[in-house]
Amino acid sequence: MSIFQTSREIPASIEQVFAAISQPERLAKWWGPEGFTNTFKVCEFKPKGRWDFTMHGPDGKSYPNECVFAEIEAPEKVVILHTCEPRFRLTIELKPTASRTIVSWTQILENPELARQLEGIIVPANEQNLDRWTAEVLQK
Repeated sequence: MSIFQTSREIPASIEQVFAAISQPERLAKWWGPEGFTNTFKVCEFKPKGRWDFTMHGPDGKSYPNECVFAEIEAPEKVVILHTCEPRFRLTIELKPTASRTIVSWTQILENPELARQLEGIIVPANEQNLDRWTAEVLQK
């Protein structure tokens, strides 16, 4: 098991930050690293809801993804299980402050060897995800 963690302060309320993940049309705009777009087949944002989508890379390749929203505790927590390779559990926790929301992002990959191989992609991609999420929240 390998753990990747990062966090970000977004200058918006917890409700505003949560809305950008709980609304599929907004989630599709920011999910993934810089330069990626998404096509959602299914996005059932509810506990045990399915999330099947394809990420389209800037290189023209398509990457199918299958997930389950394992837990949702609005607006504080979302747990996503990525059920295809690379298998991982992503826990996103939101904590309000006086004028901001702190986003904690913890990704646990099942396969340590695969995690080592992908670390150079995962670490910057997670930061880019949070950059894009922040931009989506602040434009509303």
